[in-house]
Amino acid sequence: MRRLILPICLMLGACTPGTSGDMPSRAATQTETSMPAIKGFAVARPTPPARSNQDIARDFLDLSLQLESGRPLKVLSRFEGPISVKVVGAPPATLLPDLGRLLHRLRTEAGIDIRRVANADANITIEAVPRAEIRRHLPQAACFVVPNISRLSQYRAAKRSRLTNWSTLSTRHKIAIFVPSDAAPQEVRDCLHEELAQAIGPLNDLYRLSDSVFNDDNVHTVLTGFDMLILRAYYAPELHSGMSRRDVAVRLPGILARLNPRGERIPPRPAKTTPRAWIRAIQTALGPGADPVQRRGAAQAALRIAETMGWTDHRRGFSHYALGRLTQNTNPEYAQNQFAAADAYYRRSPGTALHRAHAAAQLAAYAIAHGRGDVALNLLTPQMAVAEQHQNAALLASLMMLRAEALELTGRISEARIVRLDSLGWARYGYGADWAVRAKLREIAALNPLKGING
Repeated sequence: MRRLILPICLMLGACTPGTSGDMPSRAATQTETSMPAIKGFAVARPTPPARSNQDIARDFLDLSLQLESGRPLKVLSRFEGPISVKVVGAPPATLLPDLGRLLHRLRTEAGIDIRRVANADANITIEAVPRAEIRRHLPQAACFVVPNISRLSQYRAAKRSRLTNWSTLSTRHKIAIFVPSDAAPQEVRDCLHEELAQAIGPLNDLYRLSDSVFNDDNVHTVLTGFDMLILRAYYAPELHSGMSRRDVAVRLPGILARLNPRGERIPPRPAKTTPRAWIRAIQTALGPGADPVQRRGAAQAALRIAETMGWTDHRRGFSHYALGRLTQNTNPEYAQNQFAAADAYYRRSPGTALHRAHAAAQLAAYAIAHGRGDVALNLLTPQMAVAEQHQNAALLASLMMLRAEALELTGRISEARIVRLDSLGWARYGYGADWAVRAKLREIAALNPLKGING
């Protein structure tokens, strides 16, 4: 299960209004009379991994032969032979096109023989069900993946048995993925990427990875160049189900040298292991079940651990970012200092362009709330292409809405109207229902002090 934590941190809360957003502004109202067509992403442009093959080999072993709890797996498990995928339930209109693009990427980038079928028997069954059905079984999950069953109706009876225990698998034959049928298109697509990657490949997540969906921070939500390399290696002919960690480790250097010759020329920069105490603190801060005081305390604890560990990578940046998100309502200036610190650490770490785009959205929102449209534009302009390259429509729409308010603050009213209108197609993919798009418009418009003055 991957999609469990951090939605308040990274996608749906791109900024927080400084004033009430209950009343739409005049400019926002003008764009709401009719929504434009939903927009989507056609071609993926992943960035190849820029790390040493020695580091990637360690990542591969920890991802593939260890569970998220830290428990080691005795053997590697995967599908042997072609993989068939079928869709059942009530898939939303965007699911099949997004799945088709994902399967095409897996075939062309990862070299995996995987295709969608319509017949009754398939290796992987993707069932689209109402969100309430998923949460009836797992209250904290947006979507999840389970071995050795094919329908959600089978899960309750099987969930505490050896049948659905990943650690007992030596070869994969049948897996079910459950995704929401009534969520925003981007959330459904993100579930497809994360859960299908787990269904066919590694079972673990590592916070030390800055460029991967195999990371519970949920910054990356579509499979990256690193992820495709991991999956290509996972299905390399030199490996097979049932191999021990030692056997895999012996073959892995040759596999990576063949698949990623660039990584042979890059010196290793091994990242420190992430302690369980930091993981627990982050999960408490950004996951469900804690009150605001507990969240802030956990975020401060995570930052203290990051400082004690001497981290200067994206995990240190994420610790600052999380604390900023949880304090921006009660102490906006302190929160902005945290976002600025997050950006500073992200800037020093490779593979963090998308992290910086999230931080820029927060910093720009604060600048807009204080009437500094020119500052906001400088922050936002470089990030549009980043959000588009990483196919994050929710982030892209929010950046564009923020840009529209910044343009209005600098007197560029006509340009602002065009940018705001252009954001709506992306927002429909990223946020889903029209009411959610309008709520985001009102939230961001409420930041603009000119609109607060003019009512």
